[in-house]
Amino acid sequence: MEPDVSIDTSSMIRIAVVPVGDIHLHLFRKYAGMLGRHHTIQLSTITSFYTEHQKSPFSHQPWDFGSLRFKFIVGGSPPSPWEDFQSNRKIHGVIGICHCPSSPDLDAVVHQFAAASKGYSSSLVQRCFAFSPADSQLADGNDRGNKLVLFPPADQRTQEIHLQTMMQDIAASLLMEFEKWVLQAESGGTILKTPLDSQASLSSEEVIKAKKRRLGRAQKTIGDYCLLAGSPVDANAHYSTALELARLTGDYFWYAGALEGGVCALLMDKAVHKDPVIEEEVKYRYNSVIVHYRKSFIQDNAQRVSPLSFELEATLKLARFLCRPELAKEVVELLTAAADGAKSLIDASDRLILYIEIARLYGSLGYHRKAAFFSRQVAQLYLQQENSLAAISAMQVLALTTKAYRVQSRASIPRHSVFNDVASSIADGGKMHHHLVVSLFESQWSTLQMVVLKEILLSAVRAGDPLAAWSAAARLLRSYYPLITPSGQNGLASALNSSAERLPSGTHCADPALPFVRLHSLPLHPSQMDIIKRTPGREDWWTGSAPSGPFIYTPFSKGDSINNSKQELVWVVGEPVQVLVELANPCGFDLLVNSIYLSVHSGNFDAFPISVTLPPNSSKVISLSGIPTKVGPVNIPGCLVHCFGVITEHFFKDVDNLLLGAAQGLVISDPFRCCGSGKLKTIALPNITVVPSLPLLVSHIVGGDGAVILYEGEIRELWISVANAGTVAVDQAHISLSGKNQDSVISIDYEALKSALPLKPGAEVIIPVTLKAWQLGLVDHDATASKSTSVNVTRPLKDASSPMLLIHYAGPAGELAESANVVPPGRRLATPLNVCVLQGLSFVKARLLSMEIPAHVGEISNSLLDNDSADRFVKMDPYRGSWGLRFLELELSNPTDVVFEVGVSVQLENDENSSEFDYPKTRIDRDYSARVLIPLEHFKLPVLDGSFLSNNSLSNGDGGKTSEKKKKAELNAYIRKLISKIKVRWVSGRNSSGELHIKDATQAALQTSIMDVLLPDPLTFSFRLVKDHQVSAGPPLKDVLANDMTPMEVLVRNNTKDSISMNLSITCRDVAGENCIEGTNSSVLWSGALSGMKVDVPPLEEIKHSFCLYFLIPGEYTLLAAAVIDDPNEILRARAPSSLLDEPIFCRGPPYHVRVNGAL
Repeated sequence: MEPDVSIDTSSMIRIAVVPVGDIHLHLFRKYAGMLGRHHTIQLSTITSFYTEHQKSPFSHQPWDFGSLRFKFIVGGSPPSPWEDFQSNRKIHGVIGICHCPSSPDLDAVVHQFAAASKGYSSSLVQRCFAFSPADSQLADGNDRGNKLVLFPPADQRTQEIHLQTMMQDIAASLLMEFEKWVLQAESGGTILKTPLDSQASLSSEEVIKAKKRRLGRAQKTIGDYCLLAGSPVDANAHYSTALELARLTGDYFWYAGALEGGVCALLMDKAVHKDPVIEEEVKYRYNSVIVHYRKSFIQDNAQRVSPLSFELEATLKLARFLCRPELAKEVVELLTAAADGAKSLIDASDRLILYIEIARLYGSLGYHRKAAFFSRQVAQLYLQQENSLAAISAMQVLALTTKAYRVQSRASIPRHSVFNDVASSIADGGKMHHHLVVSLFESQWSTLQMVVLKEILLSAVRAGDPLAAWSAAARLLRSYYPLITPSGQNGLASALNSSAERLPSGTHCADPALPFVRLHSLPLHPSQMDIIKRTPGREDWWTGSAPSGPFIYTPFSKGDSINNSKQELVWVVGEPVQVLVELANPCGFDLLVNSIYLSVHSGNFDAFPISVTLPPNSSKVISLSGIPTKVGPVNIPGCLVHCFGVITEHFFKDVDNLLLGAAQGLVISDPFRCCGSGKLKTIALPNITVVPSLPLLVSHIVGGDGAVILYEGEIRELWISVANAGTVAVDQAHISLSGKNQDSVISIDYEALKSALPLKPGAEVIIPVTLKAWQLGLVDHDATASKSTSVNVTRPLKDASSPMLLIHYAGPAGELAESANVVPPGRRLATPLNVCVLQGLSFVKARLLSMEIPAHVGEISNSLLDNDSADRFVKMDPYRGSWGLRFLELELSNPTDVVFEVGVSVQLENDENSSEFDYPKTRIDRDYSARVLIPLEHFKLPVLDGSFLSNNSLSNGDGGKTSEKKKKAELNAYIRKLISKIKVRWVSGRNSSGELHIKDATQAALQTSIMDVLLPDPLTFSFRLVKDHQVSAGPPLKDVLANDMTPMEVLVRNNTKDSISMNLSITCRDVAGENCIEGTNSSVLWSGALSGMKVDVPPLEEIKHSFCLYFLIPGEYTLLAAAVIDDPNEILRARAPSSLLDEPIFCRGPPYHVRVNGAL
């Protein structure tokens, strides 16, 4: 049998192409490739070389559209014993290829070519093509005859034209030789034999039968030459004659051969492809061919040479002709029959060729697994030969099956196809489409896949190919370690090491072995190395960046989520970076990784290798580092691993697909989980960009970076040292605060940093910062209170509420960057102001206290606004008309182990220098409580007017709600103003001092009594004595005698800026509180009006009303003045709210004491 046979093989002229002289292999392949492009020569192009010596036997030669077809046998081939049966098996021509610079002696070339041509007795034309001859060789070559053809040095196109011309000459010579042979065969002088005829001695009857068959065989052979000459019509005529003669003589073997030739002539003549009529005719005739080949076998079953190979060859020819997906069923039936017949083949080489052709045809149909099965049969036949060349062939054939069995080497997979598969799996939401993972671990294929890899390993060892052996062992160990016993795993490890010993040092292999490597994480830059996008042309270039570590994109930034779905990572030239990867060794032996480092294809990154030892069934997270060297993008698809003596590249995406396949149940085992590693979310490698060198600020707190321990409200000054550790100067810097409790930072010396700019590399600057400890929240207090011992109570609490000092800085933009509108990014230095706040003085409660001491009649001066007792602790309230005191009481507890001294100071309202009024200090020992009183006598509004309550006359429906909201807002503002004027400071020891946070406690205490604290009474009532109906000019009169008419006056002052109309009434009560004016038992007589007096009081003025009292009994009496305001305005209603809008407001003055003495 012959490989690569088809129906039109019968029309191909075989020409042996042999090297002549000393010619390098690559040159011989180059010239043979040039020659192979001229496999078809049109008959119309050879007319100039063709000479008709006598009438041509090819009477129907198609000179206009016919052609001669060549099949070049590179290296030649031995003669076939079946050349008489099928003329296309003969070598009809010999072409030698010589390289003149390598073979300067042309005489030797000619003799060597002549010797080589003698091995092909059937050849009709011989030519030796000598390429690139020298000038002297060109002169000598003309004397060597026409068998030596010199190709002068020229360009490729010129040589192609020259070669085509020579091939046309060879075609014309062959055509003329075919004519001679046919003319000679027609004369009857040709004897044709096959191995079937020579298997036994011929009897007399067989001799007679052979003579009769000679004519039919001659006609069949003439038809073969007609096909070779490109004349299908003439061939068909001779084949028809041969069929008749063979049928008459019972020569079924030659009858089948003539049928085959007739089918070839039919297809050459019709030149129609995929014609259903032609296809049916071809199938019919070839079925007859197969039957007649089978008949020839049946009639002579004692033969040792069987025609079965021709029967199977005819089956393959028909299958190749019908090989299309729509006719797959018929083709499969033919190939199945051919495979069954392989068992009866005598020659092993025929069986080898048969399996090869069956595998190729199954592959053409797309039945790759069937093709792989028969390819393995071919490999088995090669392996039976026990030699290195056969082992190499077996290895190459098995390599073709790896794709069907999904165990192919990564070197045989185009990189773009792998990336497309990975991209498609991501686009489909993570579904598995990667063919290396989907089908690699199908359970029903695992055993077969292991067998295939073992066969490849065995053939590679026999072939002496250590790299192929290493690759097969690596794939076997990496993919099927769960199915391999520990001893088998150790054997594969030994095979890997032994193969590596035969390889040069530093050999790379495309197939990784162990360990499994996956991307664990990319550590964020420290807070001192955050990179910020820099907006050109803006002073606040950092605004809107909001970085998260080194990532420019954050989930909280604005923008399209689709476009920003992948993060961007920025690295800086010259600054070390780290990538965390996890290694897994799921096998039962110690794995030594000689070196592992990041694989960078962009060429702008220097990776640092490290060595690792992994115990059996273990995993480990390691840090791989490197330094970016150039500006541009960085691509890190995986790691380069030097293990088992060979360097391999491990891609992160392959392991991600493997783990995803394990999650979907497609993979036998997860190598990381079987090593005890936890489940890790798949991390997408971000887009990494390297930027030019940037400045690098580092900071530390002078005195130590530990947390500063402060009591609540304590004030402390820190010094922060900032130094430039980079290679670029800092040109711009801006200080800001971030995080919680930013108001605890009282002051920052901004000018200290600005004055140091530009901060050159190595320079340092000190920035003073003043802190004030904040008040602990309720959660912190509860956590502290839950501790049982006093030691735990005073232990510093871990507080994550410390503020952060941010410095946004950048280096010079550069002229080129500014012109391109692209500037290098800046950086952000984040320095945490670590403060551990201890619970200090704690508030127990706060309340507002009021004390009122009634005045005696006559103790008030003529002018109510004059207060001549400012130095007294209890002062006369000019707006109330009585002695009074209001103060805020704070009850404080000291749960700490130190002593506090608490002092209260109040900022005076009318002091231009904003001086403070200090009260005596209070000492609070440990575990004790104390009350601190804060007097409020300095806080009163002088008048009550509309500026305090605005919008008091709204007429629409929402006016009341709006006025109420504004009233509350203004009241809260006055509360805050009051609190801001009160300072409660404490001192503990020599260096600790601070201020209490009294805002919340004071606001809660004052919220309900703000009107009484801040606002004066609308009306002020006071009494005084009148002597002889004249107000005494001297000191106020205090003596009142019984049984004497005592003239008095009541003074009513309007403290508002609006006129007030009211009904005034006066009442006198005795010690028991009984009304002593009205009733039958009254003890006081009067003259004048004491009730029902309608008066109008102008704004900010006072009125007087005179009356006389006559006390009958000495003793203590109390005078009270009251007024009913009939038509109050909004201000008065806000001061004394009532439930009804038309309800009058009752206003009562303070009580005045009158001591009545007895008569002398």
